[in-house]
Amino acid sequence: MHDESASVFTGSFTQQEPIPDAAIEAAVAVMRHGRLHRYNLEPGEAGETALLEQEFAAFTGARYCLAVASGGYALSCALRALGVGPGDRVLTNAFTLAPVPGAIASLGAEPVLVEVTRALVIDLDDLERRIAESGARVLLLSHMRGHICDMDALMALCNRAGVQVIEDCAHTMGASWRATPSGRHGVIGCYSTQTYKHLNSGEGGLLICDSPEVMARAIVLSGSYMLYARHRAAPPPEVFEKVKYDTPNMSGRMDNLRAAILRVQLRALPDQCAAWNARYRAMEKGLRGRPGLELIERPAGESFVGSSIQFRLAACSSDQIRAFIARCAARGVELKWFGNSEPVAFTSRYDSWRYFETPPMPQTREALAGLLDMRLPLTFSLDDCALISGIIAAEAAAVERVAAQAPGRAGKGPPDAG
Repeated sequence: MHDESASVFTGSFTQQEPIPDAAIEAAVAVMRHGRLHRYNLEPGEAGETALLEQEFAAFTGARYCLAVASGGYALSCALRALGVGPGDRVLTNAFTLAPVPGAIASLGAEPVLVEVTRALVIDLDDLERRIAESGARVLLLSHMRGHICDMDALMALCNRAGVQVIEDCAHTMGASWRATPSGRHGVIGCYSTQTYKHLNSGEGGLLICDSPEVMARAIVLSGSYMLYARHRAAPPPEVFEKVKYDTPNMSGRMDNLRAAILRVQLRALPDQCAAWNARYRAMEKGLRGRPGLELIERPAGESFVGSSIQFRLAACSSDQIRAFIARCAARGVELKWFGNSEPVAFTSRYDSWRYFETPPMPQTREALAGLLDMRLPLTFSLDDCALISGIIAAEAAAVERVAAQAPGRAGKGPPDAG
């Protein structure tokens, strides 16, 4: 047993597992022949990028797949492929990361934020209202921090309203809703292979789709020039004849070096997802029922990948939350606060994005008020998870004792949380 009052964690929250030896060997082979560009191929050669696309399409059950330079590029490419342009309104969750509204704004389109629930998923009642009010016909749905809403209900609502859905699956690669892989409900699914995601190529992205014309547009947008016939997980050449003259080249291709690294990792992804979930369950076990802490319950239909965990510090002021984060940091535990009024590193709240109009979002603000987030890298052992959860629980109990003594604070969130 760890001494929860005195223990310190000495590991790293940003240290990923090393790239597998087989992936290193595949990357070295690409460097030795020097043909890093995806279209620089020998006669009859498929190339690492085209093979990755084939394999990821098979992994997800999609007809087509495109590998690109980043997850953010995948989002903007998907929007363009659906015809989104300047002045168009695009719906998206109020709880997400900055690249999601950023992808919308990069096209000159206008993000329309939708409230989220305390379960951290998009509020379907508010979505229905925002569709009616905005006239938007595209939803860029962020499965933020791996939380998947009732996709059956969401798709029924969007289909009735004539709204096309793009899924941002940056945190849900390998996850599913009622056995349907994340990314397969909407028209397009977008994924990231940035270092902190479920496959690691430093930067990179993948886009899947079943629509021949939409994927043909995406491939031309990505910078295929007239070399689209060298793709394998792609529509036939005649589909490109419909789009090649009026689709701009917005170059954002993946290269063969990153694809070679990813192909090896993809084969191990199911085992990696199971390893993340073992760490998530260990953390959950250590935090459940502890004073001052509230876990985010996961719905039965969701098969998630626990590469991070979220919980709430209940009934605390903003100053108490900041003090709690600082005390955990002093003991080696790095937490991020999504209710912070100022953006910090990768973490920001919807009202930090001031390049578009953000109406009051009281429900989201309340959901984020005490919300804390923590990465669970696979370099953590299960013993590490027990140690970390003990530190968090001990510091939360200390805050709870202080909060209980403060008159008039019971049941209240941070004052600046609205």
